[in-house]
Amino acid sequence: MKNLLQTNTGRLRIIGFLEGTSLLILLFIAMPMKYIFEMPFLTRPVGTVHGALFLLFIFNTLSVGVEQNWKFKNTTWKVLLACVIPFGTFYIDSKILSKIKNE
Repeated sequence: MKNLLQTNTGRLRIIGFLEGTSLLILLFIAMPMKYIFEMPFLTRPVGTVHGALFLLFIFNTLSVGVEQNWKFKNTTWKVLLACVIPFGTFYIDSKILSKIKNE
């Protein structure tokens, strides 16, 4: 964990995990509670946290993309798309982000 905090890619991986988790909580817990059980108290705080993590993920993806010289057509768009698909950030972490070598 300490190694992840020392690099931009590591921080992106952590933010991706948190963003993906917040999206799943929002979609599969908070939204059903609001619309099925008429208990909307979770949607605002979870939505706010998810929105902040979403923006952090976008900005950090662009930063890492520049740092790693990613071609937008090959890599960056895939990582950006992952944050709007449930389980996408976990997939991108295993297929792209975990394989980046940081010096």
